[in-house]
Amino acid sequence: MSYVDGFVIAIAKKNLPAYLKMAGKGAKIWKKHGALQYFECAGDDLDVKNMGTPFPKLAKTKEGETVVFSWILYKSKAHRNAVNKKVMKDPQINEMCDPNKMPFEMKRMSYGGFKVMVKA
Repeated sequence: MSYVDGFVIAIAKKNLPAYLKMAGKGAKIWKKHGALQYFECAGDDLDVKNMGTPFPKLAKTKEGETVVFSWILYKSKAHRNAVNKKVMKDPQINEMCDPNKMPFEMKRMSYGGFKVMVKA
């Protein structure tokens, strides 16, 4: 069964270019270590009125912020664990992930692992 790591991040719009540069490097690292697919999506149509909770409200965005919705696809949870173990040992990740240089607040990032239930 496929497995996904999912992320929701509130980020200042002015920091999107720096974030996307970092995410591009991250994508290469995760794919190098076996991730099947890697997605980074910036909010575009987030003013939803009639369907559940809009992402900006969920992510508690502030003035000038948007939401990044991201996911990484793996073959299985075991595959995800193996890939992430390799990624966390990759020296490039340590260079990229200095908490003092992140283009967003880490404490406001939501993250979780998900079993894929429907795949079409």
